This record gives sequence, structure tokens and C-alpha cells, in this order.
Amino acid sequence: MNNSTISKKTISKRIEVLKTYKIYIGGQFPRSESGRFYDLIDEGGKKIANICLSSRKDFRDAVIAARNACSGWGNRAAFNRSQILYRMAEMLEGRKQQFIDELVQQGNSKSQGAKEVDLSIDRLIYYAGWCDKYQQLFSSVNPVASAHYNFSVPEPTGVVSIIAPQSSSLLGLVSVIAPVIAGGNTCVVLASEKNPLCAVTFAEVLNSSDLPAGVVNILTGKISELSSWFVQHMDVNATIYCETNHAIQKMIQEKSAGNVKRIQLYDKIDWNKSEGQSPYFIQNMQEIKTTWHPIEPIGSGSGGY
Repeated sequence: MNNSTISKKTISKRIEVLKTYKIYIGGQFPRSESGRFYDLIDEGGKKIANICLSSRKDFRDAVIAARNACSGWGNRAAFNRSQILYRMAEMLEGRKQQFIDELVQQGNSKSQGAKEVDLSIDRLIYYAGWCDKYQQLFSSVNPVASAHYNFSVPEPTGVVSIIAPQSSSLLGLVSVIAPVIAGGNTCVVLASEKNPLCAVTFAEVLNSSDLPAGVVNILTGKISELSSWFVQHMDVNATIYCETNHAIQKMIQEKSAGNVKRIQLYDKIDWNKSEGQSPYFIQNMQEIKTTWHPIEPIGSGSGGY
């Protein structure tokens, strides 16, 4: 047997090196601390990637990162949050073909993949436009029967845990993250268990789009293992769940009572349609703060008229 024959046999038996899609915590891409992963299999039964199985410890680390980023992100000027969301759209546009390829790997046709990426880009721009406008829509000056001004203004809820739509690899993920961070919140997201590829690649987009570390943290793994921790953690202020599993919905509603979390169930929304975007998704993760301010009598105080 000559070297040429050996070389051909070696090449024919070559094992493809599959990408291990890591999680995204605090602006970094660690592997799961558990060391576990699962095989992602395409419709033809072929293994296409290694996906991290996140643990409770990974979730706790992500919540810490989100809490540390909370005040800085919430206090940013609205126009600056808008610039960053727009930058995300720009970066996603630049990597459009990569996302289409990943969607095709997960069972979409090329046309379906292209449509989903386009809608995702447009959705980011939509919420970028709302960053400096929703306050005017949802705030008010309230009539009161006393010598006071009474203002109600929206403020970020805080750290939001999100169990993303399972059927949508990219668009559903973008549709739940964008309004949360447009409103000044930070989040920890559990990506689709069945279609996780775009979620981790989207984290790479976030990492290169000027978004501060910890504002968005993305985990991969099993809903059955992680859902209870997403709602029980005492430093999480709100939880979003996007599936129709009634047992998990009931569990979330019961266990949220521990620290009176705000719960949103987005189980009947078609993210491909116009109902998948609205400033009310921003409002859902806002607390309304009401302030009373006394009205100074005319002519009182220095400089009064």
C-alpha cells in the first residue's frame, strides 16, 4: 500500500469537527460549568452541533451578571439604548447569510430563513425607534384635588428571566429580548432547546454591538431542568414564558409568589405577524412610579412670579 492510498483512506474516514455552541454570560462565552452538552440532530438524523446543557449554577451566574448591569443600563439615555439596538440590527444584517445557513440546518427552507432574518433585523429597528418614545406614551400628569403636581412615569422592572419560544430559533428570541432591553431592563434567556443555533450566534452579534456586558445573557439547555430556577430565584423581578405547557405555566404562577414577580405568558402570539411587535411589550416590563410635587404659590420663594 503506497502513501497515496493511505492518504485517500485517511481523508475518507475524517471525522468532521462540529462546533460546540457555548453559552453567553456577562459578555463572555463560557462552557457550562456542569461540563454537559447534548447532540443537536437535524431532520435527516445527522448530528450538526454540540449544545451546552446549562445548569442551575450557570443561571445563578447569569443573574448576578444581569443584576450588576442593571443600574448602568437602566440609567442610560434612551437615545443611546436606541443607538445600540440599531447597531445590533446592523451587525445582524452583516452576518445575514450565516443565520440563514443555521436556520436551513434546523429545518427551514432558504426562503423561510431569509424571511426570518429580515423580520428579526426589522424588529430590532422597530424597538430602537421606540426607546425614546414609550415614556411619553405611558407616562401621565394626573389630576389631583390638592396643590400638587402628580406625575406617573415608567421605570425598568429590573432583571427579567425569559424562556424563549421553542419553535422560532431567531425571530422569537429577538422579539422577546428587544422590548425588554429597550425599556432599560436586563435579562437572562433560555434559548430554544430544539433550535438553539441562532441564539448563540446572536450572542456573538450582541457582543460586537456595544451592548454592555450582562445586559443580555443567553443559556441553552432543557426547559424541564431550568424553568423552576428561572422563576424561583429571588433576585429575578419578572419572568416571561412563551410556550403553552400548562403545567409549567401553573408552576410559574405559583412559584412567582415568593418575591411577587411580574409574570407574562406569551403563549398565543405569532411572532411572524404584526402582533409580534408592540410598544406594549415594553410596557409589560415597566413599573409605574408616581411622584407628588407641591405647587409653590405665586410670588413665593426666590424668583417666584
